[in-house]
Amino acid sequence: MNLRMNVDKLVKVSVIGEVSSPVFGDPPYKITAFGDLVVFPGVGGIRYNVRVGDPAVGWMADHVEPGVSIKNLSNYPGRSNAPNLALNTLACIGNEAKVVTGDAKGAIGYVTGKHGGIEHVMVDFEPEVLERLVIGDKILVKAFGQGLKLLDYPHIKVMNIDPMLLQKMNIIPVGDKIEVPVTHKVPAAIMGSGLGRNHTYRGDYDIQLFDEKIVEEYGLDTLRLGDIVAIINADHSYGRIYRTGAISIGVIVHTNCVSAGHGPGVTTIMTSSNGKIIPKIDPKANIAYYLNIRPNIFK
Repeated sequence: MNLRMNVDKLVKVSVIGEVSSPVFGDPPYKITAFGDLVVFPGVGGIRYNVRVGDPAVGWMADHVEPGVSIKNLSNYPGRSNAPNLALNTLACIGNEAKVVTGDAKGAIGYVTGKHGGIEHVMVDFEPEVLERLVIGDKILVKAFGQGLKLLDYPHIKVMNIDPMLLQKMNIIPVGDKIEVPVTHKVPAAIMGSGLGRNHTYRGDYDIQLFDEKIVEEYGLDTLRLGDIVAIINADHSYGRIYRTGAISIGVIVHTNCVSAGHGPGVTTIMTSSNGKIIPKIDPKANIAYYLNIRPNIFK
């Protein structure tokens, strides 16, 4: 579908981050929702064997981010975190990212998600690039997408997605609605960490997977990193709220978690408070498929 969008009015701007180190607290344990103590890899660093398209559930891990995590550690007078907030706000899923320092200089990848709390942006690169990257290497993102509008669908808000990726998602018009391919439908009632914000232009919120019946009913144990999913009865127009009939669409951006209230993270890419989005199940509805970065796993 050739969606009419205001692409000619959008500004493409550089933002930058450096490959961030994994971080841990002391003691290193996490307490699971069932009272166990575990020590697992978590946020930050370079994941050599976890990329978009891989399972989001089943790893011996907690909040692991696929590919490479970046963060802008620059200081800004009076607002030390302002450059990183700019990176996390302006970078959009599908944006081109380029390594600008180190042995992997010149390599091109794609933004795959944004993780709130730790405030990381995740970028996918081919395995040979991951081998050359080191913590501290700088990655430039051509941020493009915030301010995007669907000109024929005023009741649908779009955010956090590159227009190029949106055009590849096989969206179909249905009257004053659009049909969007998704791999899963998720009830808003099980959404957890990330609630309470008054916007959805940064970060994510988590799908809790502690209720076995709900997991089985909706097939949530088959979630993959990069999957496009529909959150049913969720309105993300001005934050994340439960609203009957609303639909929000997002991308799975990090793996499952063990802590209460947490689970695979979802970064919002569109929302309709009055149900103008129709989710249609499609197993290939994954950004790795649309960006053609791991075509073999979708055959």
